[in-house]
Order: sequence, then C-alpha cells, then structure tokens
Amino acid sequence: MPVTNVSHDIDTRTITITAEFAAPVSRVWQVYADPRQLEKIWGPPEYPATVVHHDFRPGGRVTYYMTGPGGDKYAGYWDIQAIDEPNGFDFVDGFADANFEPVATMPVSTSEFRFVAGGAGTVATFVSTYPTADALQQVLDMGVLEGSSSAINQIDALLAA
Repeated sequence: MPVTNVSHDIDTRTITITAEFAAPVSRVWQVYADPRQLEKIWGPPEYPATVVHHDFRPGGRVTYYMTGPGGDKYAGYWDIQAIDEPNGFDFVDGFADANFEPVATMPVSTSEFRFVAGGAGTVATFVSTYPTADALQQVLDMGVLEGSSSAINQIDALLAA
C-alpha cells in the first residue's frame, strides 16, 4: 500500500497523508494533470469519480462527481491556486451541488499536494487545511481519512498499467 502515514491535527486544522510510489515524480504528476487518469484515483473504489471539467492551471477549476454503489452522486470542485509542474499544486477543494456550484454549508479546504523524488521513486505529501476545527471534524466524521487513503492506494495500480 502506498499510504505510509495518515494524521490529523485539530489545533492546526489539518489532515496530512504521506504516500510512496514506485514511479518518477513526472509520472505521479500525470495522474493529476490528466483528467482520465484522475478519474481512476479520485474517490474511493466504491465511489468512482467522473471528471466533468479539467482546467488544470492557476485560476482554473476542476469539477467532478463521485457515484456511489446505489447510483447516488456527490459533486465537488477544485479551484486551482498554484501549479509547480511536476512538483505539486495548491487548490481549494469543496463540495458542490448538481450544477457544480459550491455548497456553502459544507467544509472547504485549502490543499497542497507535493511530489518529491525519494524512496523507490516518489514521496507524495497531501495536506488539507480547514478554516475551523469544526469543519475539520465534520469531514473526519464523514470518513475522509479512510476515503482519501483508499483513493490514494489506487494510484499504484494505475502507475503499473
């Protein structure tokens, strides 16, 4: 399993996940830069993603929905803040309605994904910061640690293909 560490800190309102992949940084970068590859890993296996719009540049927006086992759909968006190809990117990550408009009552995080050469290939660090401890607790209660870990653990199979 690529995920090597999962932690959260209520005081700093952060979730940090570290993973190692047996692939170069540039290959791991492609997983996020290519919407068809992103679909294969964004969301846990039982909630696969469909990327609807992928404007992967600073100021751009990525929209997607995840489909649950019963056909239920959950939409989300990324507002891309910064890109440092192939070393990482920063984005605002939020929940959306069926029209991909932000849902104001749901937590929004600021996320930083970083990829560095190390180990057998790439060490990835995924950090999400929430505006309040309550917002962090809300996503923890929704199972974000388990869901994110299972989603990230799908990357190895994609890299091996």
